[in-house]
Amino acid sequence: MTDERPGVAAFRPDQLAGFRIGVTSDRRSADLIDAFERRGASVLHAPTVHMRHADDDAPVIADTERIIAARPDVLLATTSYGMRRWFEVSDSAGLGEDLQEVLAGSTILVRGPKARGAVRAAGLDDAGMSDEETTASLVGKVIAEFPSGITVAVQLHGSTDEDQLQRLRDAGDDVITVAPYSWSVATDDDERATRLIDAIAGRHLDCVTFTSAPAVDGLFIAALARGRHAEVVEALRTDVVAAGVGPVTTGPLVAAGIEPLQPDRFRMGALIRLVCEHLEARSTRRVSTRHGDVELRGSLAIVDGTPVRLTPASLSLFRALVAANGAVVSRRELSIALDGGGDEHAMEVSLSRLRQVLGRPGLVSTVVKRGYRLDV
Repeated sequence: MTDERPGVAAFRPDQLAGFRIGVTSDRRSADLIDAFERRGASVLHAPTVHMRHADDDAPVIADTERIIAARPDVLLATTSYGMRRWFEVSDSAGLGEDLQEVLAGSTILVRGPKARGAVRAAGLDDAGMSDEETTASLVGKVIAEFPSGITVAVQLHGSTDEDQLQRLRDAGDDVITVAPYSWSVATDDDERATRLIDAIAGRHLDCVTFTSAPAVDGLFIAALARGRHAEVVEALRTDVVAAGVGPVTTGPLVAAGIEPLQPDRFRMGALIRLVCEHLEARSTRRVSTRHGDVELRGSLAIVDGTPVRLTPASLSLFRALVAANGAVVSRRELSIALDGGGDEHAMEVSLSRLRQVLGRPGLVSTVVKRGYRLDV
C-alpha cells in the first residue's frame, strides 16, 4: 500500500519505527498523528496553544457591522478557519447576506490557498494571493498595488499583528479588523504540556512539529512557567529536531537560535515528507561491530537484525557509545550523558541493564581504567 497524496512520503509501516515525535498543534493534529503513527513512530501529543471562540460573539458582530457600514475597498482574508467562523457568526446574527453583498463589491486578497478556498466556499472570489503566503507580503501587496487612502478590512488570525496593521495606517489607509477567534496558551497545570517540556529537555523526543507560530510561542511560555526554557531551547538547538510548516511558523524558532526543518511547499503533506526523510537519513546511526551491524533509530536499537526497544536511560548510554563508533567513552562522559550529574554508580547500574536488554555479551566491552566501547 502506498500513499499517493502529493508531498507525502510513500507509506511504509516501519519507516519511522523507533522514532519519537512531539505534535504541538491543536486543530488538525489528528492528520499529523495518524501519518506518523502509521509509519511506526511513537507520538506525544500536547497542544501548546488552543484555538478558541470568544465567550460572547458580540465583538465579532460589532466589527462585522462596522465593516458592512464602511464598505471596504479591500479585504485581506488570512485564514480558512477565520473566514468560515466569521461567516458562521454573521449568518447567526442575521448579517450574512449583507456581509456577502458588501464583500462582493470589495477586492479580496487572500494569504494562501486555504483562505482562498474558504472565500470561494462563501460564494465570493478573490483577486490575488500574497507572494509568500504571509500577512507581511499580503500587506506589501496592498501598499504596492493600491492607492493610499483606501479602506482595508483585515480578518485577523488568532492574534493581532500590530506591525502589519501599522504599515497600512502609515501608508494612509483606514484599517478595520475582525477577529473571529483567538489563541490561548497551555495553562501552568496542563499535564500534557509538562510531559512535552520534560520530554524535549530530557532528549526523549527525536522531533517536534509546529503548524503555527503561536504554538512555538506557547511552548516557550510553558517552558518558562516550568523553569525549563533554557533546557528546551538548548535541546532544540542540538539533539531534538524542530520542524515547522512554513517561515511564519518557524520565525520564533529562528529568533531563538534554533535551525528548524521547513519544507519548500508550506503544506502539511510536505512537512510530513520532510520529517520522514530527515529522520531516516540523518537521525539513523549505523555501526558495524564484531557482533553484527548495529542501527540506532530513535529509541530502537537493531542489533544484527534484532530490534530492541531501549528505555530513556539505556538510550542515553547507547547513543553515546554508537556516536563514538568504537572509540572509548569514559565513565565520566557516560555519567554525564545519562543524567548530566555525573553519578557514576547510577551509570554502572544503567549500563548493566543496557547490556542485558541488548542480549549480545561483549557488544559493550569494558576498557580497564578507561571506560567502555562498542566492540567494532
